[in-house]
Amino acid sequence: MPPQAKQRLVHIDWMRGLACLLMFQTHCYDSWLSPSARSGSFFRWSQLGGTLPAPLFLFLAGVAVALVFDRKLGRGVAPGRIASETIRRGTEILGLGLLFRVQEWALGQPSAPWTDLLRVDILNQIGITIMLLGIAFWVAKTRRNAVFASVSGAAAISMLTPLLWTTWQPNWLPWFLESYINGVHTFGKPQPWLFPIFPWAAFGFAGLAVGMVLVTIGREHPGWTHLGFGATGVGLFGLALWLGSLPVRLYPVEDFWHTSPNFFLARVGVLMAIVALSFAWCQWTLGLGRRLLLRWTHDGFSPLVQMGTTSLIVYWVHIEFVYGRFSILSKHGSSIAAASAGLALIFLAMVMLSLVRTRLKGRGAEAWAWVRRLGRVTSAAGE
Repeated sequence: MPPQAKQRLVHIDWMRGLACLLMFQTHCYDSWLSPSARSGSFFRWSQLGGTLPAPLFLFLAGVAVALVFDRKLGRGVAPGRIASETIRRGTEILGLGLLFRVQEWALGQPSAPWTDLLRVDILNQIGITIMLLGIAFWVAKTRRNAVFASVSGAAAISMLTPLLWTTWQPNWLPWFLESYINGVHTFGKPQPWLFPIFPWAAFGFAGLAVGMVLVTIGREHPGWTHLGFGATGVGLFGLALWLGSLPVRLYPVEDFWHTSPNFFLARVGVLMAIVALSFAWCQWTLGLGRRLLLRWTHDGFSPLVQMGTTSLIVYWVHIEFVYGRFSILSKHGSSIAAASAGLALIFLAMVMLSLVRTRLKGRGAEAWAWVRRLGRVTSAAGE
């Protein structure tokens, strides 16, 4: 890979773009397919793919935080300052998540209830998770301690989840605060379609551990490191299945598909395997593209890598054109073919939006100066 791609770890961007693509297909088919189309196996398989985007986004948020921590630590920035900046970044994303809820509530009028303003969505959880990772850095201060803290954090969150969803449910808290713990919202019991800290923040801690390995061992031995990730992922998946088959039960109430630590372990195994496969795919396809297919570009082009660098705005915008008031197809009224065509259109539009966002990044001052010049010219013409 060229130096710029190595610096960004292009396969991490590719994975984030893959999460965007899986999110598109899940949302598009869920929003647009008619009741008859939803009754077949096609819809069930499409929704199975929808189980990956949220863990991927949170896992990759942890990886990204590790990369930033290592880069700033290498520049001599104090660990406490890095932790403060990480917490501030998480606060910003949490604020954006709250702003997104305000937008969705406003566009959903007159039917959207005010309680939707306080729903714990994926952006809220990404912000909270990054803040927690910043606190972990504050305590750890070194790369080695950060690995220990991240593994411990992931284990603690996943082990406490079954209790906080059932026998230890903190129902003495106001519902909008308890919802950040276990996702009760206004329903009195945890909802699996929301994104509370338990268990979702654990994926961020798992990503932080993987990211710290990437910036230490992976810097010198990338191939072997990713091979190790793949083998570890397979091993964790097998271990989770074995633990689940044991007759021993640790919790009074167990729900394998939503709260079980064994299910969390299996999903982390899948994510680590995806890291390894993404590295291999990007090493081969992007290199081949530069040699044979894309010589007219500077360093090759991948739509998934491109979307992965701007996943926040891609997530924000596509929701309105799939679920929102500006949906490009009628909701629950489309065939598989029509919904697939709509999915292709959404994908292309989001790639274009990502390219525009990349081109305009850092040019806010230039755009404002252009607007001011246009205003002066318009005023002069009016006079």
